[in-house]
Parts: sequence; C-alpha cells; structure tokens
Amino acid sequence: MTEPRYLDTADERRLAYHLTEGKGPWIIFLGGLKSDMEGTKALHLEAWARAKGRAFLRFDYSGHGQSSRRFEEGSIGDWAEDTAAIIDALTEGPILPVGSSMGGWQALLLAKRMPDRIAGMVTIAAAPDFTEDGYWASFSEAQKQQLTREGRVEIPSDYMEPYIITSRMIEDGREQLVLRSNLDLPFPVRCLQGTADTAVSTETALRLLQHATCPDMRLMLVKDADHRFSDGPCLALIEEAVGDLLAIKA
Repeated sequence: MTEPRYLDTADERRLAYHLTEGKGPWIIFLGGLKSDMEGTKALHLEAWARAKGRAFLRFDYSGHGQSSRRFEEGSIGDWAEDTAAIIDALTEGPILPVGSSMGGWQALLLAKRMPDRIAGMVTIAAAPDFTEDGYWASFSEAQKQQLTREGRVEIPSDYMEPYIITSRMIEDGREQLVLRSNLDLPFPVRCLQGTADTAVSTETALRLLQHATCPDMRLMLVKDADHRFSDGPCLALIEEAVGDLLAIKA
C-alpha cells in the first residue's frame, strides 16, 4: 500500500489522499460514514480510472482513516467542508463525484455548493438526511435523554464497532438536510441501490429520486445486493454508471 499525501486545510484538519492524474472530469470518490479510502469500491474505481487514463481522487474525511481528528469530533458539515477544501485545492475543472452511503449525502451537499463544476454524479446506496431520518427518528426516549444529558450515545453497526453518535452530529445534521427543500441537480445522475440493503432502504432511494429536480436522473435497483455493494457484479455496475456519464460529457 502506497503512502498517502496530506492536505492541511484552513480548518486545521489534515486530510490524507491519493490522487491520480489523467483526463477530466475528475472522478472523486466520497466514502461512507466511518469507512476510508482503502475500501473495495474506492480502490477498484481508482484502478479502473487509471486503466482508462482518467483523473481520480480518493481521500479520508477528518476523523476517518489516515486523516487527523477523532470520528466523534466530526459532523456532516465538517466532512462537507473537508470535501470542498480538498476538491478546491487539488482539482480544476469539471468533477464527477461518486458518493457511497453518507458519501451520497456529501455529493448532494457538493451539488449545492458548486453545481457549475459537476459534470455528473453517481450515488451508491445514498443516505441523505440519515442523522435525522435514521438515527434521531429511531432513538428511544431513553436514548434521546442520554444524548441530551451526556452528549453522546452508542449504536450497534452491522459492519464494525458501535458508532458513537454525538448531539453535535444530530444538531449539525439538521443544518445539512437536503430532502426538506429544493434540491436542484442540473446534470445527469445515476443512483445505484441494493434491495437487500439493511442500512439504507429502497424507500430512501425512491424518495431522493422523487424529490430532486434533475433533467436526467435514473435509479437502478439491484436485487439481493447489500449495503456494501462491492461484489464483482456490483463493481461492474459502478463502472458502467461512471462510464455512462463520462460518455455523456464527451
């Protein structure tokens, strides 16, 4: 495994990244909550981009992977700032974000911040607004009281150690919601969603599809695919979606 490079942001966060030069638009992989840039999808897409001579960037949000800070110090807004900072510092021209789970929410926030730079977008099990519609909506009264009293609760994960969810993450998440107001995506969008996903429901994918204003937005439901969406056939579908948008841009 090659060593990452680092970007020091204006917010005093140190972000680890790997960058591959090539033909634009820049493919930007945006990972999920508590995942990192060494995951199967990120590495596979990087290898695919390199083989095609395409520009590619993967990175770790603060509190994730090899970047600075602890996970529980961060929030959706912090990671949106990380995303914008690293894209502004390391890339020029059109970008094509590929957002997985929480990274899908980050891609949508990026569309609000810099719509003119986005050539297209791919989401994989996108999880917009999950701090409110997932965590807060599912918390028991005891958990809500604990969050108020202690500022944090732990919830189990199907994929790793329990998540520490802070009151700051919930409160900041409410400032980043994208499904409660106009969501204009003036570029082609491809959404991928597994029907066996226990973390993000098909109802969430359909809600995003119905809510967004977009001239060319398509949702593919993949029977029996889970939240990881990283077996061979699923990886091929990600390649196909990215390739489709690159062909439109060309």
